[in-house]
Amino acid sequence: MSIETNQELINILKKRFEKHAYRHPGVPWDDVLHAISQNDQLLKALEHMEKTGGEPDVMTYLNHIIYVDFSKETPKGRTSTCYDEEARLSRKKFPPETSAMFMAEKMGITLCDEQMYQALQHIEPLDLKTSSWILTPQKERELGGALFGDRRYDRTFIYHNGADSYYGVRGFRGYIIIK
Repeated sequence: MSIETNQELINILKKRFEKHAYRHPGVPWDDVLHAISQNDQLLKALEHMEKTGGEPDVMTYLNHIIYVDFSKETPKGRTSTCYDEEARLSRKKFPPETSAMFMAEKMGITLCDEQMYQALQHIEPLDLKTSSWILTPQKERELGGALFGDRRYDRTFIYHNGADSYYGVRGFRGYIIIK
């Protein structure tokens, strides 16, 4: 990334950080800036998150400071994906171009798991018209399924679907630990 691209991204992240202070009480911007400006891989992952519509912002989770997708709806640049490559390759007809797990790995982020997805929803309501794949335990995945979540009727729901399914309104949310 060029210096000006870095600076543009950092300006976007700082503005979002300041606008949504309730997402990360007690976390100083200077600590976040120091962590991200020292790590090119982190900046690259944040750039991918931003470019695909994730609107990444900071939250604390399990004693870590993380960047996570806070877009109101599932990130637009990450929809129409099966859960993982195994599921995508097993489709006999009309496989999507990629999978959520593959795309997240390429971006340098991790899919939110069920607990993190619930924590996001406690901070603010997300996925009111869309849904997001979430990290699925191996047992369910071995049975052919995968988990996703959304928010309807002022409540967060976690569901299952065939891992090979994909929809224009289902994407995925991811995160990266910064500290």
